[in-house]
Amino acid sequence: MTMHEAEPHGAGLGQRLNWLRAGVLGANDGIVSVASLVVGVAGATTDNAALLTAGIAGLVGGAISMALGEYVSVSSQRDSERALIAKESEELRTMPAVELDELTQLYRDRGLSDETARQVAVELTAHDALAAHLEVELGIDQDDLVNPWHAAMSSAIAFTLGALLPLLAILLPPPEWRVPVTFIAVLLALAVTGTVSARIGGSAPVRASIRLVLGGALALAATWLIGTLLGTTGVV
Repeated sequence: MTMHEAEPHGAGLGQRLNWLRAGVLGANDGIVSVASLVVGVAGATTDNAALLTAGIAGLVGGAISMALGEYVSVSSQRDSERALIAKESEELRTMPAVELDELTQLYRDRGLSDETARQVAVELTAHDALAAHLEVELGIDQDDLVNPWHAAMSSAIAFTLGALLPLLAILLPPPEWRVPVTFIAVLLALAVTGTVSARIGGSAPVRASIRLVLGGALALAATWLIGTLLGTTGVV
């Protein structure tokens, strides 16, 4: 494989990053929200039926909520991109000379000489004026718009897979080991997803993992404490 082939560019990159992002966020939410729910219930009762009911309800409700949220969010983004494409198309149709000057100036701003910038703008306009303006002016690839269905499905599946971890961790061990095992499993999983999300976004994996682990630990501790207090007082 050549260096050119290994570089992360080309058609479809935007959509791949979109569903990867949605998937990682969905997994994190599935892990933390369902873990917090079942640990809170475990603090109040050791009844398997109650734990299973709470876990399944949290899993199903959370997966649907994540899918809907991603679909609405990404649909809005795609609608905005389509509106920008339509606006740029109209401007190219009604004032091509102005748009050519604008493209020339954009290349001057990138460091090209006046002559080279004009030549590049003319040649790109002759080849595909709309694509040239969308890429340089707006950073949009009209053949690689975000897909709300991909984001929704990725998020829902990832949430479900993430939620299964704390659900199994709270149900399988003996009652006295349930909460410690769930804490350990969840914090390890958050460290992994934090590393993955950081690598996707190009940020520092250690810092991202620490943030997720600390946040997850705080959420688990808070819900377990609430569940324990409510169980002790006989509210549940």
